[in-house]
Amino acid sequence: MLVVQHEDDDPVHLMGRWMGDVDLVECRPYDGDPVPQDVNGVDGLVVMGGAMGAHDDQKAPWLPAVRELIRKAAVAEIPTLGICLGHQLCAVALGGEIEVNPNGRQLGLLDVGWRVEAVDDDLMGALVGPRRAMHWNDDVVSRLPEGATQLATASTGEVQAARHAPSVWGIQWHPEVDDALVGAWANDGSLSPAEKERVLDGLVRSRHDLDDAWRPLAERFVALVRDHSVA
Repeated sequence: MLVVQHEDDDPVHLMGRWMGDVDLVECRPYDGDPVPQDVNGVDGLVVMGGAMGAHDDQKAPWLPAVRELIRKAAVAEIPTLGICLGHQLCAVALGGEIEVNPNGRQLGLLDVGWRVEAVDDDLMGALVGPRRAMHWNDDVVSRLPEGATQLATASTGEVQAARHAPSVWGIQWHPEVDDALVGAWANDGSLSPAEKERVLDGLVRSRHDLDDAWRPLAERFVALVRDHSVA
């Protein structure tokens, strides 16, 4: 399982723990790791979040290589999961578009608005039901790639989850985080004390429910990777 991490403060974290006995190979291009030029030997791909935008190639010069890696994974039908920025990168790599959310920043625990299309989805189908998830993003996917399927919609209308290609999924939320990780984000000065308290208190109070909600996502993704690797 190849994990592309864009910043030191957004590792695969809880998702990695929940994936269990898999060989996680973490690529940290911000720290000098080269992004693989092909998907040889890659059974699954996870693309993490980050403060940069999906088009911020000057700020993060490795992003073109990540977008190309996503395209190659899609062609090879390698199970791929994009988280927040990773979701946006998957959309852009495969022909979609992103924008700064006209409704403003999504912040804190929000309900996941499953669509009927999610019910039979290979990855998301078993998750359909009342769930909340941690959001921390300014950008959203404004147009999905051709042939993509929207799987969840936020209450204010934004794309929350999609199958961008038959083997490529993206989620706008952060299943990987706990209060310690988000607490570090909250120290960037962008939140008021009241916002910081609300977000962190929500995570602490909902920890058990969040674990129960998103551990199955990690486990199901691993199952799809294993199915692909032996096919």
